[in-house]
Amino acid sequence: MDFYGFYMGEEFEAYRFLGAHAEGNGVVFRTFAPGARRIQVIGEFNGWNGTEMYKIHDGNFWECRVERAKPGEMYKYRITGADGSCRDHCDPYGTWMELRPHSASFVCGDGGFEFGDDQWMRRRGTCMDRPLNIYEIHAGSWRRPSDEAEDWYDYEELGERLVPYLKEQGYDYVEMMPLAEHPCDESWGYQITGFFSPTSRYGTPRQLKKFVKMCHDHDIGVIMDFVPVHFAVDDYGLWNYDGTALYEYPNRDVGQSEWGSCNFMHSRGEVRSFLQSAADYWLSEFHFDGLRMDAISNMIYWQGDPARGENRGAVMFLQNLNKGLKQRHPSAMLIAEDSTARPGITKPVSEGGLGFDYKWDMGWMNDTLSYFQSWPRQRRERYHKLTFSMQYYYEERYLLPLSHDENVHGKATILQKMYGDYELKFPQARAFYLYMYTHPGKKLNFMGNELGQLREWDEKRQQDWDILKYPSHDGFRRFMKDLNEVYEKSPALWQRDYDREGFQWLDCHQEERCIYAFERRGEGQRIAAVFNFSDSVQEDYEVKVPGARGLTLLLDTDLDIYGGNDQGLQKKAASKAADGTVRLTLPPFSGRCYVVE
Repeated sequence: MDFYGFYMGEEFEAYRFLGAHAEGNGVVFRTFAPGARRIQVIGEFNGWNGTEMYKIHDGNFWECRVERAKPGEMYKYRITGADGSCRDHCDPYGTWMELRPHSASFVCGDGGFEFGDDQWMRRRGTCMDRPLNIYEIHAGSWRRPSDEAEDWYDYEELGERLVPYLKEQGYDYVEMMPLAEHPCDESWGYQITGFFSPTSRYGTPRQLKKFVKMCHDHDIGVIMDFVPVHFAVDDYGLWNYDGTALYEYPNRDVGQSEWGSCNFMHSRGEVRSFLQSAADYWLSEFHFDGLRMDAISNMIYWQGDPARGENRGAVMFLQNLNKGLKQRHPSAMLIAEDSTARPGITKPVSEGGLGFDYKWDMGWMNDTLSYFQSWPRQRRERYHKLTFSMQYYYEERYLLPLSHDENVHGKATILQKMYGDYELKFPQARAFYLYMYTHPGKKLNFMGNELGQLREWDEKRQQDWDILKYPSHDGFRRFMKDLNEVYEKSPALWQRDYDREGFQWLDCHQEERCIYAFERRGEGQRIAAVFNFSDSVQEDYEVKVPGARGLTLLLDTDLDIYGGNDQGLQKKAASKAADGTVRLTLPPFSGRCYVVE
């Protein structure tokens, strides 16, 4: 390891030196604990009686070799800290841990796993000019073997069920909510104790690698949720690791997050090297195809509050992290969950940006959902909530997210958010999703949304698969499947996502009728999308589609096979004028997309 680079925050592979590494007939243990007075490694190999560790290098690192220790055995570090305390800690660089409430690390060895996915790794990319349709899941509550507590599918069993489903439904990427080890199920993996350890809830690190390989074998990319902002306060983890605030801030004003966890002190080089190494670890060792980075707003500004000013140390960390990851993994996606108005999130670091590939469009999400929650007559006044996104859209490379956060904590699920009673929600949701998938920007949808689920997500329960016995829900699932297929097969909907020539409003001034129309272009294809978000039939609506001889229907949200009222007999709309004007009758709460002839 480059020790100078480690201290300067330039190291990306500290996990190859620190942690537990099998060598010959034993295991070498190393940890970074500059404030510690004494450290012993305790484990199954020594009957949980301490084996002394000794200072190496500059005295800030500790090491020992334990003969006869082997992969699969548990261990901890017993640290007498600078403050005189003595605590047993899991290994910060440990690559496998016990399932909570236990806290030991395992000596990990996977026997040199072979992915055999070279072809996938060579052709994968950041999808700027390709379709990117992400299905976000929580591994423990997508499907479960039973309703019994802690009865989860392991990584391999999950893959055997998830991969065919993704292929059938038409998703090309899956995003896993955090898989690093965490003590509290209710944190969903966002309060971590093992930043290098795949959670044992679903099996072993080797099984997780098999899951990723299974996805790659079927041309499905895998993105992992990565948490670089904060860590769990459990005293066996990073907190007060060597008797000092080694990873966290020494004061609570900036040291405690809004979630009650400890904020990382990103101005410390050792912390930067720790997090950079964790990010590289998941990409290098597990072949993940990208990282979605959580709560970036809380790194850009102190405690996520612009009024408190920019956290320059954390911003510089993000720039160095993304620059380094791109050098090592140029085809991996780096995605920011960021709700701030700070410019340059997806601008290259060389140009002063943060260097992400994509930024979640939280403005689009909030405005659009607010619009669809409103009473139809109010939509006239709120009409331009749906046009505003295109006023700022080209400032960043945006991804449109309907994530887990929009399906919990009393917010209601996406379908439930739609205005009106049960029957009214379905046509609006179909029109809403067609609007989303024809709008510029890559897509992310949370599990259960495609079923028209009405119950908020609960990490302790699987999705409500039994609702598919009801025609309205089964029709909605079929609509989402067909929508995904249209999206994947239509270059106009993704090839020029970030090119101003790829989008054009055809009509965005129908405030009284709540009608919207726009055109998408790509690879020589033109698609026109027309929407009626009012509760009334809009007859004899005329829209000018420049140069069009006619329109061929591609998808209609009101088809009876989806639960609508249209049998789909009208497949074409002919232009009635030389300027391409087309006359349409639009049912209430409906959307259509057409190929422009």
